[in-house]
Amino acid sequence: MMYKLPTEFRSELRNNIGEIIDENQLRDKIKGRVVAVGDEVTLTLKKVGIEPDMCIVDFKSGRKKFGEEQQKKIKKIGEQVLTVVNPPERITKELWESISIGYSSKKRTRIEVEGEEDMAALPAILLAPKNTTVIYGLPSKGIAMIDVKEKQKEIVRGFLNKMEDNNGN
Repeated sequence: MMYKLPTEFRSELRNNIGEIIDENQLRDKIKGRVVAVGDEVTLTLKKVGIEPDMCIVDFKSGRKKFGEEQQKKIKKIGEQVLTVVNPPERITKELWESISIGYSSKKRTRIEVEGEEDMAALPAILLAPKNTTVIYGLPSKGIAMIDVKEKQKEIVRGFLNKMEDNNGN
């Protein structure tokens, strides 16, 4: 399974399917298992005292490599580390499987992506068990938070189907 984001769907993906919140609302709004997609979001959660159950990071922000200090903070998160290769604007089978492993594990999991985690929120939402909150950053908009329900999974399925169809899979 390999999904590639076609150019014509980029703007559609920027429409969040969750609620835009600021970091001061995180503690009050999070329910159940917490999944952070992105380095900035992971560090923000840590800053407000929330340890994510799973984080998906690439040690970059806005495609710029994070400094040593920020990387060290992220590397302290998680008891289990999975490393995957995932090119920009894609969802590889390897990324998909690592998220599935993270959800089935009893250990806090950090998924380190060589490439980019820009599309990881989609499988994180679709694979999420009940009582899971997925949090990801939306460039120039803020923090998007999704208390995952079937409605959000349907939106993601529809988007992935468009990507799949576009690639002839």
